[in-house]
Amino acid sequence: MAEEYEGADFESEEEAFEEVIEEEAETNADNVTYVTSGEPPRTQPGMSMPPAGPVEKSKRITTPYLTKYERARVLGARALQLSMSAPVMVELSGERDPLKIAEKELRANKIPIIIRRYLPDGSFEDWNLDELILVD
Repeated sequence: MAEEYEGADFESEEEAFEEVIEEEAETNADNVTYVTSGEPPRTQPGMSMPPAGPVEKSKRITTPYLTKYERARVLGARALQLSMSAPVMVELSGERDPLKIAEKELRANKIPIIIRRYLPDGSFEDWNLDELILVD
């Protein structure tokens, strides 16, 4: 006979979203969150690529503009932090939505997140949000 359906085996959309954001953003011991832009280069089986480190600030080659993809990832990660009771870095004037608060923090350059941009040779550039030019 037919078995009764006892509910969904799937997690809610909110839980799935939180897992994705937690995987994309990593926090180090200094309590600074790194949000990656792109992925580290992958090698073919049998090939090895020497691990490359960070690029010096004076030798950066990527654009100084915050891309729309980085903006979306930063706002999502920061909104998640705020929804989990992270301290707010700007003065609130009635806002209660974490995404609106994150947008206000971004406009004020107060978000404590670093953008990590990977380059094809395996190296990466770390950009503080206050170093990037915001385009609305």
